[in-house]
Amino acid sequence: MLLPLPGYLYSSPRESFPGALLWGVTMGRNKDGKRWSWLSAEGFLHGIEHIETIVSKLLSIAMLVVIFVIMVDLVRFLAVALLEPSPSGFFKNTLSEIFGLFLSVLIALEILENITAYLRKHVVQVELVIVTSLTAVARKIIILDLEKVTGVSLIGLAVAILALSLSYWIVRTIHS
Repeated sequence: MLLPLPGYLYSSPRESFPGALLWGVTMGRNKDGKRWSWLSAEGFLHGIEHIETIVSKLLSIAMLVVIFVIMVDLVRFLAVALLEPSPSGFFKNTLSEIFGLFLSVLIALEILENITAYLRKHVVQVELVIVTSLTAVARKIIILDLEKVTGVSLIGLAVAILALSLSYWIVRTIHS
């Protein structure tokens, strides 16, 4: 059951339904009292901005959950690896998996930074997206099992690194 907000928060009785202030809805009227103003281009774009903000906030919360889950997985994996060493050696398999989990946390943090930067400025920061992509490709290379990978896959990763590095250099050159 939703409880109505105190009456002094509403500018008119038309706004006295749950969610009116949250969604910026005033029962078909804008703040100037004009009916159906949300159908205008300005009103429509304002509504889209509200939706973008809500989606960005939901994505931020989801990323926080992902970061928490990855951290729990990392701690669990470290505890198992340190308490029960494998007969094949710690450095052969375990170290690359630990690095992969650490880089997963860093990638998730960078994605969260992308989302919060969008919430602050309402602009996608291209440089941050490219750095996140470079980190993801670096993670892929670190956890790569060279015995199972074909030459074509390695060439594809090399092309991706080259393209992302060139993109990063171009963006840095333009911004400086």
